[in-house]
Formats: sequence, structure tokens, C-alpha cells
Amino acid sequence: MGTYLNPGKQKFTESVNSEIYIDKTGMIGFLNSVVSTEQKYVSVSRPRRFGKSMAVNMLCAYYGRNSDSRSLFESRNLGKQKPNPSSARRQLPWDIYLEKFDVIRIVMTDFIKKDRSVDDALDLLTIRLLDELNETYQDVRYDPSDLFFSMDKFYQKTKTQFVIVIDEWDTVFRARKNDKDGQTKYLDFLRDWMKDREYIALAYMTGILPIKKYGEHSALNMFYEYSMIAPMQLAQYTGFTEDEMVNLCRQYGRDFEKVKEWYDGYQVRDIIPPDPNHIEQKNVGRPLQAHKYSLYSPLSVVNAMTTGFIKNYWNKTETYEALAEYIRMDYDGLKEAVALLMDDGRIRVDLSQYQNDMTTFHSKDDVLALLIHLGYLGYDDECGEVFIPNKELLDEFKTSTTTDEWTPVFTALRKSQKLLEATWAEDCDTVAAMLEEAHDQAENKTYNSEAALSYAIRLAYYAAQKYYTVIPELDTGKGYADVVYLPANNHPDKPVLLIEMKYEKHVKTALDQIRDRNYPDRLKHYEGNILLVSINYDKEIPSNRDGFKHHTCMIEHA
Repeated sequence: MGTYLNPGKQKFTESVNSEIYIDKTGMIGFLNSVVSTEQKYVSVSRPRRFGKSMAVNMLCAYYGRNSDSRSLFESRNLGKQKPNPSSARRQLPWDIYLEKFDVIRIVMTDFIKKDRSVDDALDLLTIRLLDELNETYQDVRYDPSDLFFSMDKFYQKTKTQFVIVIDEWDTVFRARKNDKDGQTKYLDFLRDWMKDREYIALAYMTGILPIKKYGEHSALNMFYEYSMIAPMQLAQYTGFTEDEMVNLCRQYGRDFEKVKEWYDGYQVRDIIPPDPNHIEQKNVGRPLQAHKYSLYSPLSVVNAMTTGFIKNYWNKTETYEALAEYIRMDYDGLKEAVALLMDDGRIRVDLSQYQNDMTTFHSKDDVLALLIHLGYLGYDDECGEVFIPNKELLDEFKTSTTTDEWTPVFTALRKSQKLLEATWAEDCDTVAAMLEEAHDQAENKTYNSEAALSYAIRLAYYAAQKYYTVIPELDTGKGYADVVYLPANNHPDKPVLLIEMKYEKHVKTALDQIRDRNYPDRLKHYEGNILLVSINYDKEIPSNRDGFKHHTCMIEHA
């Protein structure tokens, strides 16, 4: 057994022999279905502590030649797998590729260092790997400076394909965050090593980040990605499932509800399986649904089970400063978004612009996307919302927001919640007074137009995102409502808020406009649960008038 070539079963045996071992060998059944296909390039991204290295060791034990590992797998889930009639993928015997390949296992943290250039790291990797290959296949002539050519020479001689397994593949984006040239060279190296190479049977990479985007430079576009956002067929192997947790709690006599409160919350879905009824007969049968999994953080669970102390174990691998560094970034609305999430809120995010690295951020959504991959946030792909998944992570957020800079943020959120409650109660005077206060504290730019007024009021109603989907300028058929707050699926009891704003007119004008345009008709299925909210701002009101107030408000039920 070698260090890099066919490292054997020892590390996986240690996992199996540990006090707590959760059987994830079924994952190999899926990987076997993509071996030697166009889908043979697999990139798996998960947070720290989610079993990435254990999976790597498992693959080395299964695929590596001469690993003598049959007994490790035949009595486990993989050996018990039966053909699935609803699956369209290849149905193969569980041991079809057992010990059939030369496995190369690389842990990139061994090579990529803060004080070592990427060029030097890749040269070192090439030297060490070819040296070990040469020890095994001494009669093969190869080029010690050309990894790709040499591996092809080894393959042509032996006709044994390689399974390349890379752990911590994204180290270059974490250890050398600002080395853009080095990162590009690294991606090109991986592409040249693996893309369209006959010697590759399977390439499996694991890390925290999905594959880096470089605009049109898509060096690793041959990889299929399985992430915390979309784990697809690997969903049930991404963390501990709820069924596995129930069994562990029974085994150790732990309080399942308390364990769930502290470590549950990562909601993922696998794929929608093929429907034989629809394949054989058009439009027959019920559409199948993707299976949902509620995942638990493995390392925290193991600690809680074995010690009996159910508490925050996250800081065993991450310090609170790691989170604080990102959430204090000065992107519009980021701190307010964090405060809302900490108040049991959920926020819609756009993940399409995130560049899958640790430095390229253009908006609060980019930062929130990174926090999903780091495991600090859960993501609901059905509604596109992020949330803090459990008490352990909420504890991390609380620790990371104790500095004075967060005091105004939490104060503003509390006031926003009170404004929302006053609106629900149809307390027009309180709403007007609170908007007056919020407007006074805003920058001067929020005073100079109706559009600026809209911005200020939406900011004042920030807490509404906890209960609503916010729709600016809803088309009603006869014009646009300035802002509409539609109840979120998990808050169906809340009233629709239909807000019309006017600048230097009269509050009744806005209310008349709502009625004239029949806005509520566009929201018929909410009938009886709609609040019409009209707000006017008059900058010309003299400050010495009795009851001086720029804002006026009227609220009616529809």
C-alpha cells in the first residue's frame, strides 16, 4: 500500500471500528453507476465536520487494487442493495468494481500552503506521485516532469484505469484567497490531468466550496456538482439523517427532541425519480416527488452521543471570528438580514452571482451563499430561502454579534417589529409616529422624492421579511401598488399588506387610488385578509404646528 497510490483500507477500517459509525456505503452504489461514463466526474462540497474525509477513505478501500476489503462492504448497506425499479440508472452488482482500479488519493492541504506558490505545490505533487507510480511499475518508461503523459503511459502498459480521489480540493481558494493567477493555474492543472483522459474511470473531489466560476473560463466544466444547495443523488449521504439520529438516541438514551433542536435543520432534497407509469403510458400515474432529508451535523452529534453533553461543538473546528469576518461586511442590508435570521426569520436569496470563492462578493446574497456552503445557514431550495438551521448555529451567530456595532442593528429590528405589529392592529397614529422616527434617522437622500420615500418605508418594514414575501410595484391590472407583502407559506394567518405611498399629497389620495384601481381584486384568494395601508409624506408642514408630523397614515380592512 502506498501513500498516494492505492492507500488501502486502513483509514476506513478505523472509521468502521469507531464507537459511532453510520453506514454510508450505499453511496458507492450510485458512484458505480457513473464509473466509465460521461458522468464519472463528481465534485462533492460540504461544510467541515460533515464526513468528507471518511467518504474519501471509503472509496479508497472499495476501489483500490489489493485492498482486501470485501469483508468491509459485503455485510453493509452496499452489499444489501437491491435493484431499484424506479431508477433509470444502471443496476450493477454491488461488487462489480471492488478492488478493480488503481486509486490515487491526494489531500491538497499537504501541498497547497500559504507560504508555497501554486507552481511549487503542483511540481511537488507531480514528483511525489510519479515517484510512487514508478516504484509500483518499474518497467514503464515515463517523463518525470509530465504527470499527464506519464499516467497515460502507465495506463497503456497495465490497462488498469485510475480512480482519482482528491480531498480538500478547494484548499487553494482558502489558503491562497487572493492568488488569482495561482488559482487559475491550479484549475487548469486539474483539467489537464483529468478531462477526456482515457486512464480515468472515476474522478471524485471533495471540499467546502463548489467549483470556482471564472466567467467564460470554465476549466472544470466536466464535473457534476453535489453541494449543500443541491446534493441530488447524494442527499442522504451528506450528513446524519433523522432515522439515523433516532436510532442513535435510542442506543445512547439521549433526548431526541433536544438533539434535534441543537443539531437538526439542514433541509435537502434528492432527485425526482423516473415514473414508470409516465414512461410507459403518457400522463398516467401520480408524479413522483423528490425525497426530503433533514440532516444533522455529524461531528456535533458524535460528541453529544458519546459525552451526554448537548451543547455547541461547532467551535471545535471554527472560531467565532470566522463567522464574524463575513457578517460584518458592509453590503447593503447584510447586517439587517443577519439580525432577522437570528430572530427566527427566513430570507430569499439569489445564488446565481456567487463566484464560489472566499473573496469575490458583490452583494449580501453572495455572502449568504458562502455561509450556506460553510454550514452556518440552511437553504430551502423549494422557496429559495436561507435560515439559521439550529440552536448550535444560532449560538455561533450570537457570539459573533456581541460587539457595539451590532447594537443599532438589533434596535432597528425591534422597532421594525413594533411597526409591523402596529400595522396589523390598524393603529394609524403609531404607524405614522414610528415612520416619522425611522425617517428622521435615515439619510437625507430618503426625503427628496416618492421613490426615496418608498425606500425609507421598506427599510422601516424590514422585519416583515420574516412573515412575508415582498413584492415591489405589484401589477394590479390598472397600475402598480407601491409595495405588497404577501404572507409566506409558513405564516398564512398574516394579512396581506398593500401599501400605497404619496409624496406631498394627502393620505386619503393614496387610499382612494387603492380603491379606484381595485387592487384587492387582483388578490381575490386573500379576500377578507387584506390591509390597505396609505402613507403620505409632506415636507412642507411647518415644524411649529401643533402635533407637527410629516407622515400621515390611514389603514382599512378589505
